[in-house]
Amino acid sequence: MFRKSFQVTPRVASSIRMMSSKGPDHDTAGSIRAAGGSFAKMEVAHEEEYFYKLRQEQLHKLKEKKSSELEFREKAIKDHEEAINRHKQAIDELQ
Repeated sequence: MFRKSFQVTPRVASSIRMMSSKGPDHDTAGSIRAAGGSFAKMEVAHEEEYFYKLRQEQLHKLKEKKSSELEFREKAIKDHEEAINRHKQAIDELQ
């Protein structure tokens, strides 16, 4: 029994090597897009839609971040101006 499985193994290994060998078009082997037709067009459309939505989401997050950062900076400016006015009033009271 062991001998029989041992004899099959070299044939299997050689066929696996042949199937995995990279030919001139190894990047597109088995790809739906490479086959062409309506499935390829649909795949391209889905891919473009995915990246469009991803860019829109990233842009939305960036705008939210910039908006919250702007609000934070404006509040910090207001707080500093109030502190300056308090210090000016304290100086005026001392004089």
